[in-house]
Amino acid sequence: MTEKTIPLLPCRTELIQSVVDFYTALGFETTFRQQSPYAYVVVERGPVEFQFLGMKEYDPSASYSGCYLLTEDVETLHQAFRRGLKEAYGRIPTRGLPRIGPLKDMSYGVRQFLITDPTGNSIRVGQKISEDQHHRPAPRETFAKALHTADLYVDSKEDLKGAAKILDRALALTDETPTPVQLLRMLVLRGDIAQREGERERAGALLTRAGEVRLSDAERQEARDALARLADLED
Repeated sequence: MTEKTIPLLPCRTELIQSVVDFYTALGFETTFRQQSPYAYVVVERGPVEFQFLGMKEYDPSASYSGCYLLTEDVETLHQAFRRGLKEAYGRIPTRGLPRIGPLKDMSYGVRQFLITDPTGNSIRVGQKISEDQHHRPAPRETFAKALHTADLYVDSKEDLKGAAKILDRALALTDETPTPVQLLRMLVLRGDIAQREGERERAGALLTRAGEVRLSDAERQEARDALARLADLED
């Protein structure tokens, strides 16, 4: 027997067309759609299938729904999704709904990014980079620990305020100094959070400061994900 799991995700009824448009931009095809007795849509991209159930009272801003999509080539999929979204929206949406996040190496052995559709569903897209899928222990070094924990808060728990507190404490320290790469990563992540929270002035100051961090060629390679995110946020 061959089994297949298909995520069934909630969707605010009045947003169902915007959800279809979003997944079309990602390269999905709409293979089924009905309006009554309730709104229902199925989208597919190769072997990946999502189904959406329309709900009149569903609040996208309070959504906790989503799923995890494993791939063997997360870099190519991230580029394809970004390209499709830019063509559809005229820009790459990095905040609000919908949005696409940056590629990151996570502490539980995957390289991943997050996409959030117009009705608040979060799709984590990842590729295994380690056979060990357990969370790594938090580093002991101050700034490495802050980044480790803040990344988990943002990309696993989606707790932006908790991550902001961790980063603010680390950035305010005067008796310890982060490496240039650590400083850049903290500033970019904190600026990203500020943008998503609607704090434009604060985000601008953080991202400007991030752009002023001087890096060697080796450090730029180490910080390539953060630099890519910085370019997105400044666009």
